[in-house]
Amino acid sequence: MRENTASHSRTVAYMGRNHLPGGKDLETFGRPLFAESPMRGSGFGLGFAVVIDPAGGKVPCSPGELSWGGAASTAFLIDLAEQLTVSFFTQLIPSSAHPIRSQLRQLVYQALV
Repeated sequence: MRENTASHSRTVAYMGRNHLPGGKDLETFGRPLFAESPMRGSGFGLGFAVVIDPAGGKVPCSPGELSWGGAASTAFLIDLAEQLTVSFFTQLIPSSAHPIRSQLRQLVYQALV
């Protein structure tokens, strides 16, 4: 059982690394489709954004935070440094209609003591 856990930890760590060429951020490679999703300071792992520079994105977070948002303003984030997991489900379309994800993030981080 212990070996299996170590294998999963390595897999998750690999998934959570920035896999963009040259360690660049999403802003370098992508188009800003969703105004409330920071692209500066975030790389891309295997399936989600990875914070590589918290100051660059100008949002409260920790280095290595994993996150992604969906078309209907849904979102998740995993901040291992803060031992925090957030799953947010809503049906606000288009997701750019209201900056609900950035407001959610700010409220969650402000609530940390």
